[in-house]
Amino acid sequence: MKPVITAFERSPDRGRGLSRDVRVRWALEETGQPYDERLVSFKTMKAPAHLALHPFGQIPTYEEGDLILFESGAIVFHIAEQHPGLLPDDAKARARAIAWMFAAVNTVEPPIVERSMATLLEGKEPWFEQRLPGLDQRVRQRLGELSARLGDAEWLDGAFSAGDLMMVSVLLRQKASGKILDEYANLAAYVARGEARPAYKRAFDAQFAVFAAATSNE
Repeated sequence: MKPVITAFERSPDRGRGLSRDVRVRWALEETGQPYDERLVSFKTMKAPAHLALHPFGQIPTYEEGDLILFESGAIVFHIAEQHPGLLPDDAKARARAIAWMFAAVNTVEPPIVERSMATLLEGKEPWFEQRLPGLDQRVRQRLGELSARLGDAEWLDGAFSAGDLMMVSVLLRQKASGKILDEYANLAAYVARGEARPAYKRAFDAQFAVFAAATSNE
């Protein structure tokens, strides 16, 4: 039975590959796993049927037989554990890859999301310009630390792993919301390497196809 993931029927990112279902699509593509999608509206996401899958009324969700998962990081971790290609065989390297997955969503992503949401929701407020430097500083702090650790390496810890998949996905959100990423040449190149992977391109194209189909019916 193919797993089923949920995704926006009309993504607010306008098909730019920023919604979190793309992370799951990418993991499935990297591991060569076919899947089906069920598209949901914002109204459907808050209905009881979807809340039974995702208690916070968001996407993505993942259904595989009687297994139901939510949270993109948890879903990618499950896929990586079940199929070769995203976690190293060596136990210590595997543990480090998992640590990078957690770092992506717990340490690097929060200030990036905070900045983008503040810009979206508060950008027209008279005091926003005073708040923006603090938001940018928190993003720069995390990107600076990550840049120092990555150095000249191609990936975070040896070969490409689920840790890189999650980290690149997080950095793509910053790339779309501002130019801070360009201040760190090695991180910009790192993201470009992720985007160049055939599996990422297939995941991006799958999400964009949903957006294009939705807008063509307008």
